[in-house]
Amino acid sequence: MIEIRQATDADADEAVSTLRRSIIELCVADHLKDPSEIEDWLGNKTVETWHHWIARADAVVLVAERDGKIIGVGMTTLSGNILLNYVHPDARFNGVSKAILSGLEDVLRAREIRRCRLVSTVTARSFYESCGFQSEGSDALLLSKSL
Repeated sequence: MIEIRQATDADADEAVSTLRRSIIELCVADHLKDPSEIEDWLGNKTVETWHHWIARADAVVLVAERDGKIIGVGMTTLSGNILLNYVHPDARFNGVSKAILSGLEDVLRAREIRRCRLVSTVTARSFYESCGFQSEGSDALLLSKSL
């Protein structure tokens, strides 16, 4: 069973590891295994940055857990911009991304936000489209959804 909960400072090591592994192992269509692309992408995926994200008053960070292990991370601003939705490679295709996305959307609905936006990876675009997101403007990776 997947549990979605608010992230804490104590989650830092495991959550950052999940983020980094997800990017390196699952987002190959985006970085094409280019070391400089990967390095740029991972640049802010650190324990120090995690603590800043958790402390933000204008955002919410969620983690997905199964059997006491963090298997996903999501983040949204309270204005409706979804910033993160990453899954541990060992948990891919098990409903984790959908559960995180649902949790983020619930946070936004509770704050009476009626539209959310995100910039998708190439890897995740079809996932987001299957969840009701649509392209916004000429950028095929800028997606939005009414809540």
